Amino acid sequence: MKIEELDRKILSALNKNARMSFRRIAKELRTSPTTLYSKVKKLEKSGVVRGYIPLIDTESVGYNLMAIISLRVKQERDTEVQKAIAKFAQVGAVYEVTGDWDLILVCYFKGRDDLTNFLKKELPLSNIERAITHLVLNVVKEEKRIPV
Repeated sequence: MKIEELDRKILSALNKNARMSFRRIAKELRTSPTTLYSKVKKLEKSGVVRGYIPLIDTESVGYNLMAIISLRVKQERDTEVQKAIAKFAQVGAVYEVTGDWDLILVCYFKGRDDLTNFLKKELPLSNIERAITHLVLNVVKEEKRIPV
């Protein structure tokens, strides 16, 4: 789908506040609510907009420990490992990367015991050649929205 200028403005408005009414966004963008609704539906249907979620503070719901985990995976098992890891609730992101590591995981845990259990019992260890875990001390910036 070709992104037009109005589409960019709509995406920018939704990025700021996805709960804002279409009527209000249309007014701010000086277009009709019908046009706005149609454009948003096209953006959703084409997959440009994949959904709307609340941004929940992880610590408020008990996830007090964040870890970045780098994995080196047996190459003949990489797809299998990716799929298995992606199913864990603690795993917020799985990135296949270049360089010394194959996968980078961003994970959230309720504490050290939860992290230890994940690393020692839940990961498909027989297919992982090496792992390194970084505990996050402080999140300086974590932006879920991308500039449009």
